[in-house]
Amino acid sequence: MCRLFGFKSVFQSQVNHSLIHAENALNAQSVKHPDGWGVGYYIQGAPHIIKSPEAAFDDHIFQTVSGVVRSKTVLAHIRKATQGSLNILNAHPFQFGRWIFAHNGNLKNFSAYKKDLRNLIDADLRPYILGTTDSEMIFFVILSSLKNTFGSLDFSQIDTDLFALAIENAINSICKLSGELYNKPDQDPKENHITFILTNGEILCSLQAGQSIFFSTHKSQCPERNTCKFYNNSCESSSNSGQEINHLIISSEKMQGENIWTPMNNGQFILIDSQMIFKTKNLNLPFSKN
Repeated sequence: MCRLFGFKSVFQSQVNHSLIHAENALNAQSVKHPDGWGVGYYIQGAPHIIKSPEAAFDDHIFQTVSGVVRSKTVLAHIRKATQGSLNILNAHPFQFGRWIFAHNGNLKNFSAYKKDLRNLIDADLRPYILGTTDSEMIFFVILSSLKNTFGSLDFSQIDTDLFALAIENAINSICKLSGELYNKPDQDPKENHITFILTNGEILCSLQAGQSIFFSTHKSQCPERNTCKFYNNSCESSSNSGQEINHLIISSEKMQGENIWTPMNNGQFILIDSQMIFKTKNLNLPFSKN
């Protein structure tokens, strides 16, 4: 399956360690996930996307991008294709306006109900579906639910419970067509999984819906604790829902270093808002019985 990485921080950070140099960096993971890569980041509130259908470990552009990107919000993806051909339109992340989305999963028997899934998407958004993947369709179903809930997609201040409900409604509407989400340890890539990261630069969120994913809000000990002007106790202690934090990192794999990683449970939704308030809750989603 694909691999995801995202973070939001109170200050601009470089991502080359997580994407290139860490023991389990995305670059190393791409040996087993060679079907494309993409990096999305925000500069002065505007999203920038660079992606390729080439394998990240063998693509000098990935090395270059990863070495120069500095941003408060970053989303990266390496692809192992389950739906759709290998081309740049099917590479993640996908973008609409300020929103960027990357998915690790699969919709079983996608072609059988692709037209019905498309009908779940707001008519004004449908023309912007450019590729052939289930992932891009999931993205636009989620955007449609957010638009229906908030009246538009141009927002940064949110009611996080209402935002989570919009995500829950979107995933449940998809599952009515695809069937229940897979709920076994083998994480069979041919079954239903809708694990993703979504951001508009101000809000960053993730849902664990079948494929494993981890998050980190603090370090065992910050190496810049004596020099960083943003350092506070939350940098080295676990965070509760509703607490202000300095950074949130999300990754399909635990990465080497000082970050303390917590596995997300099935149906767990996490979000960090524009004020750096961390929220987590469990969504009511249809997982299969073991």
